[in-house]
Amino acid sequence: MRRRAAIGLLAGTVLAASVAGCIPRPPGSAAGPGNQMPIGNAQAGQPTLPPYDIAKLVNPASGKYLGVEGSGAPGSLAPVRTFAASVGKKPNIVGQYLAWKSPFPAETVVHDWSYGALSYLAWEPYGTTSRAIAEGRSDAYISQFAHAVRGLNLPVAISFGHEMNGFWYPWGTGHTTAADFVAAWRHIHTLFTRAGASNVIWVWNPNVIFPVPQVRLRPYYPGDAYVDWVGVTGYFATTGPQTYATLYKSTVTEVQAFTHKPFLIAETSVESGPAEVTCASHLVSVVTRHPGILGFIWFDYNKGGVDWRVESRPILRAALAKDVAGIQLVPVN
Repeated sequence: MRRRAAIGLLAGTVLAASVAGCIPRPPGSAAGPGNQMPIGNAQAGQPTLPPYDIAKLVNPASGKYLGVEGSGAPGSLAPVRTFAASVGKKPNIVGQYLAWKSPFPAETVVHDWSYGALSYLAWEPYGTTSRAIAEGRSDAYISQFAHAVRGLNLPVAISFGHEMNGFWYPWGTGHTTAADFVAAWRHIHTLFTRAGASNVIWVWNPNVIFPVPQVRLRPYYPGDAYVDWVGVTGYFATTGPQTYATLYKSTVTEVQAFTHKPFLIAETSVESGPAEVTCASHLVSVVTRHPGILGFIWFDYNKGGVDWRVESRPILRAALAKDVAGIQLVPVN
């Protein structure tokens, strides 16, 4: 309890500072107090706290992660609370998608942490290329972002360029090479290291290989020194695989040939249909039984003509609530 109180006091102090404009803005933003160095940065003459130790979050001794990504105002916990009420358990990961050149969302991270959840940022490099990043053309932005992360000094999970083995994103196989992607990832990681931002859990997140079996994953892997978790995206759709063995296992097997980093099902949901309850129960059962799978993040959106949300489907909601009731969650803070 004392640790929670201390963390709450620190988070509240940093949040107040960020609202006052101490968290830096990306290059090209208006001049003003928002361009100051973040709190806790030695270059600003401030005492620097030791970096947050993420070891127990990266490799938890027990428990699982139950995460959610939902639509709503940036930083709002309303979608998270709706999901929690639907499944009867508070998630301990809250995910969001963050466009390239967006500032580090310090207030959101603090809100998530105060709620008892780790922030998971899917950093999407729109408007640039992996080669440009690797060549240093975004260094000012990345360094500023990294200093803000270090200044806040709370744990954050970051996934850069998720689903890079697919063709549907600009940073995917149709627009970049594996070598350029790896170079960009390593370059970003190096800039974070220089900023002292070791409070980041780095998540390498390919899509399941089912739709793109011809794309080998190993060339896209930056290396164990640059990755903490392997995140896998895979949905239980009515027209696709509907078991762990058919949806995830082939991807896990391929990845385990070159790394043994912990796995997180980083983006998933179940499409409405006759097998939705079976698929959801299977998902929870597999995560619960497999020690190498840390947990899953539920994509709670109505998007692309498909309603993936839990709260809109009473039968699924009841079944999922029953299944997750027995999951012991990793204590995040």
